[in-house]
Amino acid sequence: MRLKDIPNIISALRLIAVIPVVWLLLSHEFGWALALFAFAGVSDGVDGFLAKHYGWQSRLGGILDPLADKALLVICFLVLGSLGLIPVWLVLAVVFRDLVIVGGALLYNYRVEILEAAPTRISKLNTLVQLVLVVGVIMQAVPIPLPGWLIETLIWTCLATTLVSGVQYVLVWSAKARRHGWRDE
Repeated sequence: MRLKDIPNIISALRLIAVIPVVWLLLSHEFGWALALFAFAGVSDGVDGFLAKHYGWQSRLGGILDPLADKALLVICFLVLGSLGLIPVWLVLAVVFRDLVIVGGALLYNYRVEILEAAPTRISKLNTLVQLVLVVGVIMQAVPIPLPGWLIETLIWTCLATTLVSGVQYVLVWSAKARRHGWRDE
């Protein structure tokens, strides 16, 4: 193992951590799930800091890091939705948006040009809102009481940022695809 591999190892461990988080949520061990979810969040900051500060970025890290983040968030949404803690319609909106983005990115990458994706500001805001919502919902289940209006506001903010960022990705990348044209197979 080389020092420059540490961020990738941390990202891989965060991806593996999805399994115990799911198990803890399904077992109604919300306090432990919250602790592991928080630890995953801290590890995301640590691997990002190490990669940027020491120049340890890699193509693998560029894939593993967002994959681990997205897997943890989407799977938490699915589990919390199945437990009735997040509305199913919101879970469907979040998952559908991600499927549209991934499908569009694959299509663009293979039919237009190699994709050099970077998240938009609204997409970053959407991720932040999703994270805060998951933490808030798990805190409520611990129970660590939060004002009901806070969770309700997070739910509707999450829906709004999910829809706006999804539409933005479709519009921006469709326009880029039209400008560049389709590659011959």
